[in-house]
Amino acid sequence: MEVTIPVSSREEAMILFGLEDRNLKLIRDALGVKIAARNSLVRLVGEAEPLRDASEILSGMLEIVRGGRRVPEGYVESELLRRRPGRAAEASAGRGSAPGDPEPEEAEEDEFYGEGPEDTDAEEEPPGGGRGRGLRRRVRPLSDEEEALVDQVARSGGQKTYLRAILRNDIVFCTGPAGTGKTYLAVRMAVDCLRSGDVRHLILCRPAIEAGEKLGFLPGDFYAKINPYLRPLYDALNDILDYDQVKRYVGREIIEIIPLAYMRGRTLNNAFIILDEGQNTTVAQMKMFLTRMGSHSKIVVNGDITQIDLPAGQPSGMVHAERIVRDISGIEWVRLSKPDIIRHPLVKRIVEAYESEGQADARKGSE
Repeated sequence: MEVTIPVSSREEAMILFGLEDRNLKLIRDALGVKIAARNSLVRLVGEAEPLRDASEILSGMLEIVRGGRRVPEGYVESELLRRRPGRAAEASAGRGSAPGDPEPEEAEEDEFYGEGPEDTDAEEEPPGGGRGRGLRRRVRPLSDEEEALVDQVARSGGQKTYLRAILRNDIVFCTGPAGTGKTYLAVRMAVDCLRSGDVRHLILCRPAIEAGEKLGFLPGDFYAKINPYLRPLYDALNDILDYDQVKRYVGREIIEIIPLAYMRGRTLNNAFIILDEGQNTTVAQMKMFLTRMGSHSKIVVNGDITQIDLPAGQPSGMVHAERIVRDISGIEWVRLSKPDIIRHPLVKRIVEAYESEGQADARKGSE
């Protein structure tokens, strides 16, 4: 038998699962049910009676949270002891009670937590906690659910290629003209991973560089000075989440929006990391950014290599990276083009006009 329980927010999922999924492990070990968590759904599979108990415990927690109350400490343990005292005691004394204990190896199709105490295949917990469910390290066929998401979100063939690349790979570079959805689609996929529990943090960054003009001294504190550079990332987030959600996630550092320069020295585990305007990074900055990647993380770099704002003679880190890392397994490059432009219809005509002008200039130069 099978039961699914919808989870409406990242915060609900964090409370429901417990620290490093402790609550799910306890329920699994005490009741012998299989549990999978993916895309805002918790899926339970098992015999009728233990399945009912597991469902009632998780649903009870959600009712408490949605009623604006705090889930009492030890709630899962007390419910399990009340329903299955013998098995609950064993589970608390075993793997389920230790946040750092190894977990069963992931199944190919569904990310189950195993079938109970007899399941012994294990892998080490990555540094920083969390397992990044759904983020695999090898190219794989997309599930029907993932293909449905691609069809729902993408509005062109190139965008479908981009979304599939993000789902299949740990690092994706995307180049293309303005209006092709490079930033929006990356943020959309990142928010989806955050909501489903695949990652614990969303980090958005971009180089703080002016587009062809020198603004000089900017008034205000640190945040007032950098906000203009980061505004496009806030715009993308506000298109997907409501204002209060964005404010709450940023305040709790679930979402970070920062200048590229402030990435140095960090190791980012269980994170979806987006570098916007990647064409405006230097070679050194791109190397620094790519090497921030920690366990169970995903990186998306996007940019328009026809609009590089670096000083004359300064090579673009994104252009350089294509030559250096494009053949590494797990990294995919996607090129969007004019047919993928989904902004105002005039944007496509503007891009075409500038391309025609550039080609005309190139012909004159060769004559």
